Order: sequence, then structure tokens, then C-alpha cells
Amino acid sequence: MAPKKPKEPTANVSSSLESEDISLETTVPTEDISSSDEKERGLKVTKQLIERKELLQSIQLLKIELSRKNLVIDNLKSDLLTKTEELEERLNDALHQKQMLTLRLDSQLKMQQEENRKHQAARKQEMDAILLRQKQFEETNRQLCEKAGDLRRGLRDLELTEERYSELKELPEDKLSIPEYVATRFYEKVTPLRALITELQVKKNILTEDQDSQRSQIKSLMESYEEERRIRSELEIRSQRLTLELADTKQLIQEGDFKRLNYDKVKRERDAFETDLRELRRKREILELSHAAQTNERENLSKEVSSLKQAITLLQKDKEYLNRQNMELNVRCAHDEERLERLQIQLEDCKRAREEVYEKYVTSRDHYKTEYENKLRDELEHIRLKTGHEIENLQRTSKEMYERENRNLREARDNAILEKDHAMSTQRETQAKYEQLHDQCRQMQLGTDSKMAELLNQLKLKTFELERSQMVQEETARSLSLCQNECEKHQKKLEGFLCHFETPAHF
Repeated sequence: MAPKKPKEPTANVSSSLESEDISLETTVPTEDISSSDEKERGLKVTKQLIERKELLQSIQLLKIELSRKNLVIDNLKSDLLTKTEELEERLNDALHQKQMLTLRLDSQLKMQQEENRKHQAARKQEMDAILLRQKQFEETNRQLCEKAGDLRRGLRDLELTEERYSELKELPEDKLSIPEYVATRFYEKVTPLRALITELQVKKNILTEDQDSQRSQIKSLMESYEEERRIRSELEIRSQRLTLELADTKQLIQEGDFKRLNYDKVKRERDAFETDLRELRRKREILELSHAAQTNERENLSKEVSSLKQAITLLQKDKEYLNRQNMELNVRCAHDEERLERLQIQLEDCKRAREEVYEKYVTSRDHYKTEYENKLRDELEHIRLKTGHEIENLQRTSKEMYERENRNLREARDNAILEKDHAMSTQRETQAKYEQLHDQCRQMQLGTDSKMAELLNQLKLKTFELERSQMVQEETARSLSLCQNECEKHQKKLEGFLCHFETPAHF
């Protein structure tokens, strides 16, 4: 605001000059000019007063800003005090938390030790229970081994007689031993199969005999069929021959009275041939019927033979399956014996491994116990060091913060003093500039007065010269009008002379 104020007098001077130029152009009297000068001087005085008031206002504003900055400094001091109090409270809280944590760690250590004792007691109980179970398992394993040996010995011979089977069948299943139960079941499954095998063998023998008889019958029928076919061929040859003879006889009849003479003979032969033909046809039908019946019987017999063959193959497969099952059972018994031996070996290995695991457990328990105690000791030492470092860090940070805040306050105070000095220097500079401009304004006023006098003198000279030039212009205008009149007269004279000279030429 201060540097811009000295420019106002120059603006006033330029406005006054413009007003003076306007007054000069309009040729204002000298009295009006003097009154306008007085008004301008009054305006300048009022402007100077306004500028002084503005400077005083700016000084007051600077004072207000200084007081505001002092208030800000006081507020910062109060904030710093509150922050220091808060930091002290935090420090006290941290110390209290440290004490609480130490107490909590002690209580947790005690609880952990009690839990460890409880776990050790529970593990001892579990080990005792495991040992008891192991003894029970060993006893049951021994009993099972004995039972397996008895079963293996009992399952070697599963053959039973009918008397033994009837005795075992009368007994209930609960009282039967495993070998007896298996033998009874085996007998129940095998005996009907054996009966079926015997029956099927008998049927097979009967069917083979029937097949042989049927084959012999088929052979005899084929022979009779061949014989009949041969006879039929002979009869056909004979019939052809007779037809030829008949044709010959017809020719003979046509030639003469052979028909009348040999009528009885021919009739007898014809009747004989017809009877033979009927008998042959009847025999042929009988043979065809017998042949069809034999073919049907042959087909039925072949079907029965194929079904019997299938039954025989099925029985053979059943027999092979039963033999295979018997072999598998024997192999399974051998595998079970080997497995039992392996289980006994594994049991001994498990005993040794259990002892080794127990020893490892004892050693690892002692090792982990020592490690746990060392870790607890290290953690407590680490927590102690950490809390000490944190307290030192808090003290260091609080000191640094105090120093930083004091430094900031000092810098703010120095800045405020510098701003105050700067404001005072700017005020002095503005005052000097104001006085300089005031002197320049006075000089300008004096210069403008002298210029006004010179301009008035020049104006008077110019008006005089203007009046003189107007008079000269009027005289020249009058002389010009006279010259124009004389020119018109001379022109009229010339026209008259020209007309006078032109008329004689025509004549």
C-alpha cells in the first residue's frame, strides 16, 4: 500500500494540466484560472491529509499485527506447556505399563510352570496307560497266535464221513469249533456237487449209448433209403421203357387192328402197372414220413447231446473252481502263517522303538525345559533393555521437541522484529518519497505558471496575426472579384471582335 501512494500527485498534476489545456483552448479569462488554482491547492492539501491518515492507519495495522503475533507466541507457549504435560503423563503411563507387564510376566511364568507340572503328570499317566495297553495287546497277540496255530492245524483235513457229519449237524453252531464248522460247510457244499457229478456221468453214459443206437438206426435207415431210391430209379427206367412201348403200340394200332386184337392184354398190363404205381407211391410216402421222423429224432438227439455236453463242461468247471478254491485256501493259510510271523517280528521292533522313543522323550523334555528357561530369561532381559531404550528415546524426543519449539519461538520473535523494522523503514521511505514528490509538485506548479504566461502571450500574437491574415484575405477577395469582372469584359470584347471579323469573310 505505501509504495503506490506517491503516484497520486502525478495523476493530480496530469489532470490539472489537462484541465489547463482545456481552459487554454476555450480561452478562459485570467480570473477563472486563478480560482481554479486555488481549488487545486485545496485539493492537494486534502489529499496530503488523506495520505497521512492512511499512513497512520497502516502503522496501526502493523501494531495490531504485532499484538496478534504476540498472542500467537503466547498460544504456542501454552501449547508447548500442554504438550510437555502430556508427554510427562505418557511417560508415567509407560512406567506404569512396564510395572504391570513385569507383574503379568511373573504371573504367567508361575501359571506356565504349574501347567508344565500338570502336563508332565498327565503324560506320566498316559505312558502308564500305554504300557498297560501294550501288555494287554501282547497277551491278546499270544492268544491269537495260539488260535491261529490251532486253526491252521485243524484246517488241514476237512474230509468228513456221513456219520461224523450227522453228529456235527445235530450239534448247535455255537458249540462247534471253527474247523468243525468249516468242515460241515465244506461237506454241505461238496456232497451235492459230487452227487450231481455221478448223476451226470450216468446220464452221459446213457446218452452215449442212445447216441450209438440212434447212429446205428440212422445207418440202417440210410441204407433202406438208398435201396428204395435205387428201386425207384429202376421203376422210373421201367416206366420210361413202357411209355416207349406204349408209343410203339399206338403206332401199331394206327397201322392195323392191333388194338382190337391185343386189347385184353394191354388192359391187364395197364391195370398191373397202375397197381404197381400206386404201391410204389404209397411206399414212397411211407419212406418220406419215416425219413422226416428220423430226421426230427436225430435233431432232438443232437440238441440233447449238446445240452449234456454243456452240462458236463459246467460240472468240470465247477470241479476246477472248487479245486482252485481249496488251493487258494491252503495258500491263504500259508500266507497267514507268514504274516503272523512278520507281525511277531514287528511287535518286537515296536517294543524296541517304544523304549527308544521313551528315552528320546525324556532327553527332549529336559532339553526343551532348559531351552524354555533360557528363552524366558532372554525375553525378560530383552524387555528390560527395550523399556530402557524407549524411556531414553522419550526423554530425547521430549528434549528435542522443547528445543525445536524454543527455536521456532525465537525465530518467530526475530521475524516479528524484522517485520517491524521493515515496516518502520518502509514508513520512512514513504515519508521521504512523499516529501520528494511534494517538492516536485511545487516545481511543476511553478513551471506550469510560467508556461501559462508564455502561452497567453503566444495566444495574443496568434490572434493578432489571424486578424491581419483575415484582412489580407478580404482584400485579395475584392481584388479577385475585380479581376474576374475585367476578364469578363475583355472576353465580351473579344467575342465582339471575332463576330465583326467573321461577317466580311462571308461577303
